[in-house]
Amino acid sequence: MNPAHDLDVHDLHFAYDDRPVLQGASLHVPAGQSGFLLGPSGSGKSTLLRLVAGLEAPAAGRLRLGDDDLAELPTHRRRVGMLFQEPALFPHLNVWHNVAFGLPYRGVARSERRREALRWLEVVGLAARADEEVDELSGGQRQRVALARTLAARPRAVLLDEPFSALDRALRDELGPRVKDLLSAQGVAALWVTHDEPEAFALGDRVWRLVDGRCETAVDAGPA
Repeated sequence: MNPAHDLDVHDLHFAYDDRPVLQGASLHVPAGQSGFLLGPSGSGKSTLLRLVAGLEAPAAGRLRLGDDDLAELPTHRRRVGMLFQEPALFPHLNVWHNVAFGLPYRGVARSERRREALRWLEVVGLAARADEEVDELSGGQRQRVALARTLAARPRAVLLDEPFSALDRALRDELGPRVKDLLSAQGVAALWVTHDEPEAFALGDRVWRLVDGRCETAVDAGPA
């Protein structure tokens, strides 16, 4: 169980060249809850995730995870997991080795890494494919392997950018609640990006729309 780490984004500003993208975006995701970001393409949803992950630097604003000011931590020390729209698996590693990639940084013994990787592959329904090469998998299966790899690292917060976009509806409906419940049980704050409004309102404890660079609350099922 992770200690409680709320994710707090306050008055975030960011621009690409002279084009403002975020103009005072603020949101708060308590530990164990899932927040969802809605908005059209180009509204800044993925950019906001990249700022939290440390892949971009804000022009102004505050990013905190628990007691940590993320501006003071380089990307590799934030312990923030990010699942991109593209799986970005390692082609030279098979399925379970991809999932186990981050386990040494958690201190998982070499003898336990396969077992731990299989546990997370079971979560995404791919334990039977553990020894296959990643180029033998479909796009949706590769996306699920990337999800298992992200979760296996046991991050303090998780950022999910359209994590189920390559999956059919039946699998999305099965996997979404399973992943949300798992993150909740571990006390992990999760920020999801989706274009699927029904999915956001079904799974989200808090839902925002990005409008003119700001986060407007669409639904807030959690505490103020």
